[in-house]
Amino acid sequence: KKENIVMCDSKGVINSKRKDINIYKKDFITKRNIDTLEQAMKGADLFYGLSAKDIVSQAMIKSMAKNPVVFAMANPDPEISYEDAVASREDIIMATGRSDNPNQVNNVLGFPFIFRGALDVKAKTINDEMKLAAVYALAELAREDVPEEVNNAYQQKHLMFGREYIIPKPFDPRLITRVSMAVAKAAIKSGVAEITDIDWEVYEEKLLSRVGRSNKLVRKIHTQAKQNRQKVIFGDADNYNVLRAAQISQTNGYAEPILLGDKNKIKEIIKEFELEDLYNAEIVDPHSPEEKLRRKRNAEYLFEKRKRKGLTYQEALDKMNGKNYFGAMMIEHGEADAFITGYSTKYSYALRPIVEVVSCAQKIKHLAGMYIMMTKKGPLFFADTTVNRMSDTDTLVDTTLLTAQNIKNMGYEPKIAMVSFSNFGTTRSGSPERVRAAVEILHQKHPDLIVDGEMQVNFALNPTLRNKKFPFSKLQDKDINTIIFPNLSSGNIAYKMMQTIGGAEALGPVLMGLNRPIHIVQLESSVREIVNMTAIAVVNAQNPGARYLI
Repeated sequence: KKENIVMCDSKGVINSKRKDINIYKKDFITKRNIDTLEQAMKGADLFYGLSAKDIVSQAMIKSMAKNPVVFAMANPDPEISYEDAVASREDIIMATGRSDNPNQVNNVLGFPFIFRGALDVKAKTINDEMKLAAVYALAELAREDVPEEVNNAYQQKHLMFGREYIIPKPFDPRLITRVSMAVAKAAIKSGVAEITDIDWEVYEEKLLSRVGRSNKLVRKIHTQAKQNRQKVIFGDADNYNVLRAAQISQTNGYAEPILLGDKNKIKEIIKEFELEDLYNAEIVDPHSPEEKLRRKRNAEYLFEKRKRKGLTYQEALDKMNGKNYFGAMMIEHGEADAFITGYSTKYSYALRPIVEVVSCAQKIKHLAGMYIMMTKKGPLFFADTTVNRMSDTDTLVDTTLLTAQNIKNMGYEPKIAMVSFSNFGTTRSGSPERVRAAVEILHQKHPDLIVDGEMQVNFALNPTLRNKKFPFSKLQDKDINTIIFPNLSSGNIAYKMMQTIGGAEALGPVLMGLNRPIHIVQLESSVREIVNMTAIAVVNAQNPGARYLI
């Protein structure tokens, strides 16, 4: 309401007493009997400054209404410093244009994306509807969960909507889609766009590709995970990253978390970082007295399963104090749908309890691990990168079939190269011989599977070179999307080099071949990595039949 606005310039309040008001300022003449900024500040709800440094005092701030909003945006020095403003009263909501203060108001939050949206629909003008759409998009985004990469960029642990976070950060990767799309839609709705027929999903992917963030597969997995929420056990839940991932997974709508770990520590972290969505989550502490009966039942089950493999009952009972044994037992007994673990344990240490408790899926004799390398050209699937140190022929066959099945479940046609240090028989022993034997079995028993080897990785990745040298290959001129490695060393080295030098994001490791959806994240994984693995586990749980080889 115009009557609630008081505008000041360098000479004071713009009021009817002044004779120096130009035509642009006349619309803002106030009828109130005030002349100075100090008088205008009394009882005000909002101060909005685009003027000069140090023109606002702490006394002026104290004279404002309850919960005052102060936008002091003079640059590089605001009308009142952030430190002085927040020291003047506790209920202030303060924003400046500076990056070293909370709530930075920065034009890069708006103008690049306003123009992006306008240009993409060939808008004839940028109208108020489009600008308001950008405003509302920013306001909505500020209330959403903050991506971990934004927290990391600003060296924060847990940004959340509140007095010190009322506006998205300039480095938030979601800005380009949220603001641009809102502006484009507003342009179409208000009738100023020449292009009106837009596939918004395709447009969003196009926007993401402009900033190197196109990731159809990850988005598809998360979308599918949201279709049917599953109960997910989060092992090592007495760590912040795991709890944060559990909260995000619950907020995203695909996980009902069960938090496994030290109950008191879990509650402390939830309270300290205000992880409100987890206040009512189920917490299971294997060491607690209330779990005594379940520990005994689990020990009896494990003893029966492994008593002829050297395990005593007392050893089985002792193992039930471990989170990985306890969590695996919960999955085995159907007390949850999926299990995420490994955050504070070496991969091999986390894998052993799971292998001892949970059986392989039907028709499968070997487990395998796969990483999905997200590259600019699309996903590359690498296996075995985590489980089998030295794969024999049968293990290589199972690994290939498991990988192919998982890739098909993700909506891709597997085109598989089985690599080694030689090409098609040039070496007659060692890993090349095992790979060659595995390929022969696959060609005989699974003729429809697009797979060939053994071959060196440069030929695998270069169809022109491969066609020229080996025109007989079943891969012919195909661009392969899957590599099966002959041993753990080569697979592990390859994916880590792709991550470090190639700039690829690694999604995984995906543990394949179990009767239940269990995944072991890498030691000290990021929140984003744990969330992605949770989504994969939920999708696995939604489709139990997809875990079996056909």
